[in-house]
Amino acid sequence: MRIVVYAFHGMTMFHLAVPLLVFGEVGRQGIAEGWDPAVWTDDGRGIRTAEGLRVEDVAGPTVVDEADLVVLPSWPADLPAPDPALMNGLRAARSRGTKIAGLCLGAFPVADSGVLDGRQAVTHWGAADQLALRRPEVKVDAAALYLDHGDVLTSAGTASAIDACLSIVRNELGASAAATVARHLVVAPHREGDQAQYVHRPMPDPGGVGHLGPTVDWALAHLDQRLSVDDLAAHARMSRRNFTRRFTEVIGSTPSRWIMARRLDEARRLLEATSWPINRVATACGFGSVVTFRQNFVAAYATTPTSYRQRFSTPSP
Repeated sequence: MRIVVYAFHGMTMFHLAVPLLVFGEVGRQGIAEGWDPAVWTDDGRGIRTAEGLRVEDVAGPTVVDEADLVVLPSWPADLPAPDPALMNGLRAARSRGTKIAGLCLGAFPVADSGVLDGRQAVTHWGAADQLALRRPEVKVDAAALYLDHGDVLTSAGTASAIDACLSIVRNELGASAAATVARHLVVAPHREGDQAQYVHRPMPDPGGVGHLGPTVDWALAHLDQRLSVDDLAAHARMSRRNFTRRFTEVIGSTPSRWIMARRLDEARRLLEATSWPINRVATACGFGSVVTFRQNFVAAYATTPTSYRQRFSTPSP
């Protein structure tokens, strides 16, 4: 995977560092070779970051011609129009089959290039309205963490870029690889792309009836069971309505969608790490039938459980 990351004068170190750190960790952990990203600029010259640090070891725009993944990790806060050469380069890369990722405000030059016309995109919630006005051909989602169309990905602001980059690792190398990278970076291994960018109450009250931590832990330990919203609410000793409202505020997803995502996470782990029959994986993850399991798996990942296992399997007894 040949990865190139765009840099410009005045960008913050954090935005530049996120793709370099996540993708570089793939090689540092010995997961796969060729994932060390290169930094490039419009003229092949170094840049000065917002913090005043110089970044000198950079390439010119020709590296895009050989890239498998082009990352634009940010964009100037005043949201200038991209240089025509940059937009032409993105369009040409996309036509070659290169994946493009616009992280945070980096969604603006990606959208300006036209490769997102007719599709959904996300950026930092504070700039979503500006993107919608600037590029009406793009359907702007102001809430999602990241949106991946397979060929083009956009993400929300700041830390959401970590989720987006981990999603790319997961899609290319499997859930186990992404979990390994996340563990070494001490971040959550998987947040759903359509999870809310921010929640109104980010931390539950410590202790007491309203504390959701024990219920979340209990649910994760019992994914092979039915686990209806009523079951979760009963465990939390709350009414269904109050539990659903509180869970959505704290987690950023409805209980039903969260449970389905965790079931599918566990299914991917079992498909990668075991040689269990598909029906056993389905049962272990709480799906009522193999048909239901396959339908939900294909809907989420655009591939069958069998194909996923063939691609990512490293079975152990």
